Amino acid sequence: MQSTSPQAFDGKAFVKTLTSSPGVYRYFDEDGDLLYVGKAANLKKRVGNYFLKPRMEPRIASMVSQIARVEITVTRTAGEALLLESQLIKSLKPRYNILLRDDKSYPYIYLSGGEDYPRLAFHRGARNQPGRYFGPYPSAFAVRESLNLMQKLFKVRQCEDSYFKNRSRPCLQHQIGRCTAPCVQLITVDDYRNDVRHAEMFLEGRSSAVIDELAGQMEQASKALEFERAAALRDQVAALRKLQAEHHVQGASADMDVLACRIEAGMACVSVLFFRNGISLGTRDFFPRLPLDAEPSDVLEQFIAQYYLDRPVPRELILGESLPDQQILGEMLTQQSGHAVELKSSVRGERARFLQMAERNAQASLTARLASRQTLGARFDDLQKLLELDEPPRRIECFDISHTQGELTVASCVVFGPEGPEKSHYRRFNISGITPGDDYAAMHQALVRRFRKVAEGEGARPDVLLIDGGSGQVAQALDVLRELGVSGIHVVGVAKGPGRRAGEETLVMADSGRNLHPGPASPALHLVAAVRDEAHRFAISGHRKRREKARERSVLEDVPGIGARRRSALLKAFGGLSGVEAAGVEELTQVKGIDRGLAERIYAVLHG
Repeated sequence: MQSTSPQAFDGKAFVKTLTSSPGVYRYFDEDGDLLYVGKAANLKKRVGNYFLKPRMEPRIASMVSQIARVEITVTRTAGEALLLESQLIKSLKPRYNILLRDDKSYPYIYLSGGEDYPRLAFHRGARNQPGRYFGPYPSAFAVRESLNLMQKLFKVRQCEDSYFKNRSRPCLQHQIGRCTAPCVQLITVDDYRNDVRHAEMFLEGRSSAVIDELAGQMEQASKALEFERAAALRDQVAALRKLQAEHHVQGASADMDVLACRIEAGMACVSVLFFRNGISLGTRDFFPRLPLDAEPSDVLEQFIAQYYLDRPVPRELILGESLPDQQILGEMLTQQSGHAVELKSSVRGERARFLQMAERNAQASLTARLASRQTLGARFDDLQKLLELDEPPRRIECFDISHTQGELTVASCVVFGPEGPEKSHYRRFNISGITPGDDYAAMHQALVRRFRKVAEGEGARPDVLLIDGGSGQVAQALDVLRELGVSGIHVVGVAKGPGRRAGEETLVMADSGRNLHPGPASPALHLVAAVRDEAHRFAISGHRKRREKARERSVLEDVPGIGARRRSALLKAFGGLSGVEAAGVEELTQVKGIDRGLAERIYAVLHG
C-alpha cells in the first residue's frame, strides 16, 4: 500500500487487492501530504476508475500522477462512508477536495437557566451554559433583529448579569417600555417567568398559542375590571398578530432550507435560504473551494455533508440539483439529527418559487464575487509595480494602534491575500507595561509578539508589512525585524495626507526612505487604504470591547471578602458606586454583612 515515489506506485495492482465493500479512500503524495479523500459504495469499482480508465480529465490526471500511497477504511454502510468522508475533509482539508470554507460558528439566541430572572442574549460559540439555545440563525443581524422584537413583545431582560445585579434603580429600557425592571423587583418572579414562557413559546414557533393564551388573559382581566392590564394585553396581542402577518411566509414549512449552486470560472457559490417556524430568517452565501472540476450536484452534496455535520438539520432541504447519493445523504442526516429529513430536488408551487429565488441569489453573488476578485487581482498587480516587487504579494499584513487617552491600548494585525481579507489570521494584542499614549512603544511590543514566532520558524511570513503611521512607526518595525533577525519583508508606512483626505496618503518606503504619492486614481493605493482601514476598524473594535469589559467590572471586586451579594447590598444601600465612595467607615458598617474590618478595607481600596 505504500511506496517511496508516485512513479513506483502500481495503481492497477493495488485495485486488484481491494474489497467491494463500502468505505473511504485517501490518496497521499510522496511527501505524505493528503491529496484527496473520497467515499465509495464499492471501493474496488470506485478506486479502479482512477487507475484503469484510459483517459480522464487533465486536472484529475495531474492528481493521479502524484499518488504515492493509498489508504483504505472499510465501513459497514455507504452512509457511514459518506459521514466519515465529510468528517475527514472538514478536519484534514485535502488539496483536491471540495472544501466548505466556513470557520465561523453561527449565532444563536440564548435563554439563561437556573435563575429567578433569566435573560435573553446573543450567543456565538460553545453551547455549554445552562439554559436553552434557539437557532442557529444565518447572521448576527437576524439574531439582533429577533432580540429587538422580543424586547418589544415580552420585555424579558437582555442586560449582562454584572449590570443586572448591581442596579439600584430601573434603567432606560424600563423607561421606554422594553423591560419590566426585574433588577429592582418591580415585577414578581411568577409574572416574569410567565413572560419568559411566552418568549420561549414564540421562539419555538408557537406564536398562535401565545396569542390565544394572552387573549384569554385579556378577557379575564376585563371581567375582573382590571382595565389597565386588559389594555396592555390587548396591545401585546395586536403586536403579535401584526408581526405574525408580516413575517410568516406563505408556503414555507416549519423548518426548511433551500439550497442552490452556481459554478463559473472555477468558482462556486452555494446560496441558502433559511426558514424556521414558517418565518424567513434570511439568506447566506458560501464559496466552497473547487480544486477539481465539479458539477453543481457534487458541490451541493459535499456542502450538505460538511455544513450539517455539526449543526441542527431542518426537516426539509429543497435542492436545485438532484444529488448522486441523495437517498444515502438523507438517511445519514436522519440518523444524525434524530428526526426525519427529506431532500427534495423536484418541487412545485411556492417551493419552486423559493428555489428560483435561491438560484438568482447564487448567480448574483457569484457574479459580484468574480468581479471583486478581478478588481482585487488588478490592485495586487499594481502594488507589485508600485513597490517594485519581483512578483505580486501573496500575503499583506497591517498593524494599527487604538486607545483612549493612552488607556487600554490595543494593537491589531489584519491579513489580506489575493482573494481578500483572511479573517482567521487576524490578531489583536492587548498592550501593557508602556507609558500611556506611547504609540511607538505599543507598536514595538505588538511587532515583537507577532514576529518572534516567525523568527522561531513558526507562523506565516508576510511579503508586505504595512504600518499605519509615518517614519517613526516604520523605524519601530525595522528595529524589531532587525532584532529578531527576520528579513525579506517589505515594510511600508501609510501616512495620512493633508487634511486626512482619502486618496492623498503618503507611502513611506522603509528600504529606500523614499516617500511615494500614488494619488487617488492608483489601484495600489486603493488596496493599501482598504487594508489600513480594516486594521483601523479591527483595532477600534478590540479597544471598545476591552473598555466595555473594564467598565463592567466594579472596583469593589478588588476588595477581599466582597462577593456578589455584599457588593449588591452596598450599591443598593448607597444608590450606586459614587454613594459608596462618599460613605465613611461608620456608614459602611451599617450595611448588613459588612463588619468594621471589611468596611476599612473597602474604604482603603476606594480612596487609594
